[in-house]
Amino acid sequence: MSLPYPQIDPVLVHIGPVAIRWYGLAYIAGIMVGWRYVASLLGNARLWTRRPAPITVSQFDDLILWITLGIILGGRLGHVVFYTPELLWTNPLEILQVWNGGMSFHGGTLGVLMATLAFAWRHKLDVFSLGDVITAAVPPGLFFVRLANFVNGELWGRPTDVPWAMVFPGAGPLPRHPSQLYEAALEGLVLFTVLAWATFGRRLLERRGVIAGIFFLGYGLIRIGLENLREPDSYLPIFPFGLTMGMMLSLPMVVGGLWLIWRGLDEQLPPVIGSQDEPA
Repeated sequence: MSLPYPQIDPVLVHIGPVAIRWYGLAYIAGIMVGWRYVASLLGNARLWTRRPAPITVSQFDDLILWITLGIILGGRLGHVVFYTPELLWTNPLEILQVWNGGMSFHGGTLGVLMATLAFAWRHKLDVFSLGDVITAAVPPGLFFVRLANFVNGELWGRPTDVPWAMVFPGAGPLPRHPSQLYEAALEGLVLFTVLAWATFGRRLLERRGVIAGIFFLGYGLIRIGLENLREPDSYLPIFPFGLTMGMMLSLPMVVGGLWLIWRGLDEQLPPVIGSQDEPA
């Protein structure tokens, strides 16, 4: 017993020789939604009562180009280095063919980190606070991209007999976990809800690095957990202790996230802006 897999064309429309794909639109939507969400955070004075916002809206408009390049270049190079390193010596030109697919979230994260560090250094910005507002806006993009993975019929789950299992084209006859939908729900909706609570409910943007730490910790734990339901890439070696590449790449995120949370919560807050009170 399984649910039918909805056969959705990965191509939304053809314009001459150009194919507009849902996957590419998911990245565009994630970047645009994240851009506007960060702008709203920066303009919300109630979130910045003890520290000024780390960047102006106009500066962030410039940074978004750096972030976009970090996502694309880091995501593609990360996929090559982590998952298909043989391309480096067998077909290096294919590395540039991003339209053929093959993007790594962990590589994209490293790309955005490098872009953020470079931009913060160039403009003398607080990289911890800057990282907070950026990571607060990542989950919507994850939600869109995981839905696009589902539309593409890729990154499916392991065989299962749960009632909502699906038989994916190209994955054999066995019903499988729709792990892309699990990731869309947990990495996208749930993680965004947690970060929004930390941002607006707990006002943690002024605890430098804590929001970023919650994001890295949350994503890392979710990804490690869901790797148990996601089918490992067949071309990768079998790792010891049941580990997968996704688990091993997520472990540093968990450690880094815990450090950022500890560091930010341990840091003494400055007084309220305009107040003569001593730091609390």
